[in-house]
Formats: sequence, C-alpha cells, structure tokens
Amino acid sequence: MMIDIKFMKGHGTKNDFVLIPDLLDEIEITPEQVIRICDRSIGIGADGILRISKDPNNLFFMDYRNADGSIAEMCGNGARVFAQYLYSHHLVTNKEFDFQTRAGVVHAQIHDDQSVSVTTKEAILRPTFVEVSLNGKKYQAQGVDAPNPHAVSFVDDLAAIGSLEKAPEISPTTEFPLGVNVEFVKTISPAHVAMRVHERGSGETLSCGTGACAVAAVVRDRSDNKIDSVTIDLPGGTLNITFKNGEMIMRGPAVLEEEGIIPPEWFSN
Repeated sequence: MMIDIKFMKGHGTKNDFVLIPDLLDEIEITPEQVIRICDRSIGIGADGILRISKDPNNLFFMDYRNADGSIAEMCGNGARVFAQYLYSHHLVTNKEFDFQTRAGVVHAQIHDDQSVSVTTKEAILRPTFVEVSLNGKKYQAQGVDAPNPHAVSFVDDLAAIGSLEKAPEISPTTEFPLGVNVEFVKTISPAHVAMRVHERGSGETLSCGTGACAVAAVVRDRSDNKIDSVTIDLPGGTLNITFKNGEMIMRGPAVLEEEGIIPPEWFSN
C-alpha cells in the first residue's frame, strides 16, 4: 500500500518550491515525477522540489531538483525556504543551525521579522568570459561558481533583452558542460543592481538566490573588493548579499504557504 506523500508550497522572493518531507528516506522521486509535480498546468506548480531528508551524520539534507527533473548543487532561495520549514515545523529548536546540501554545509539564521539568512562559501569568479547569444543579440558574460555555474552579463536595459524562457546559447560550449544559469544585470548604484535570470532546468524565474550571490560577487570584484554589501532587486523581491570572512550571507524573505497530499497515482509505476 502506498504511503501518503505530504507536501508544502513555499517561496523566497517568489521563486517557488514544493517541499516534500522524507525524514525516513522512503520516497524515490524520478525526473518524470518532478516534472509532473512542478507543471503549473496539470501538477502542483513550482520552480523546483525540495525533499527533506537526513545525511549519514544526522544533519538535515536539502535534496533539490530543478523543474525539469535535473539535480542541482544548491538553491539559495530554496535554502532559505528549507530553513524556514525546519524551524516552523519544530524540526530544529534554535534560530541558528546548519544543514547539508550537495554543495556542502549551509548555516541558517531565522530573524525576528521572519526573513532568513543563509551563509555559504564565497562565490568564485572564473578567469574567462563567455559569449551569450539570446534573441538575436550577443552579450559578454563573466563565469561564476556560486557554487552552481552562472554567467553574469551587465546591460543597460533589462526589458530590451526579451524573453528568457529559452536557454541562451553559450560560446564556447565547453565552458559549462552541465548547463548554466544566466543573469542579466542593470546597475542602479555601485552597491545596488537589478537583475533577470534564466535558470537552467526552469526557464526564467522571478528570483534566483545563487544567481544573486554570483551577481554580488561580480559587483564586488568590479569595485576592487571595496563593497561588502550588495542590494539586488529581482522581479520577485529584494535580496541582500553581505561578504564576511570569505563567506557570503544572503538575507531575504522565506514564505510557507499551503499544505496538501500528492495524488498517489503520480507515484505509481
């Protein structure tokens, strides 16, 4: 007899997720099931799935899947939502705690205004630039690992880019063999920018946490490391990225929404 598979919807600056608690590690989710769950027409609808389990050291583990069923190293907005879930459901009791991701351990802090901070290793700028082709135009972009792969391009007008639903083409193709998230950035002031993003496996999303971290790292580098805090406006809200002791602290909202049961037939063979 199939067990009931519970879920909760949540979002961070409107980058939304289906959270599936699986503390006993009983649920196997195929790429096809992820696609069905994330489909906004016939499924629950989301940019990705966060399965909540535990690693061998008894740390909570964030098993993140993109909407197309692929696996990602990390998700910044997802990490904040994941942390909010753990605290709100009393799976952790302190407002500061660690959990595991495929990119390593993340430190989380729940703030009194219900915003959440997550601390990760500082993003690494790649030594080479790539060419991004989109909607008949070409852009130069800086490669960044945050830790997901990103290509960051500065533009004068975010609206003029056009649609970001289709993945931009990258040259050389060997630079990002597993795909790449592409950020287009407009400067508002030296420490304040706005951005749009195409997330690999999800299309254009209203926000991307690791993308914001990648953008902040490039902004800081362009200031000769004189800027230690960057404000980033995304279509879904605002994030703040702070640099401290070789780490990045991303702070922003994390909202939990409705709960439900996934139809059992979605998990039948």
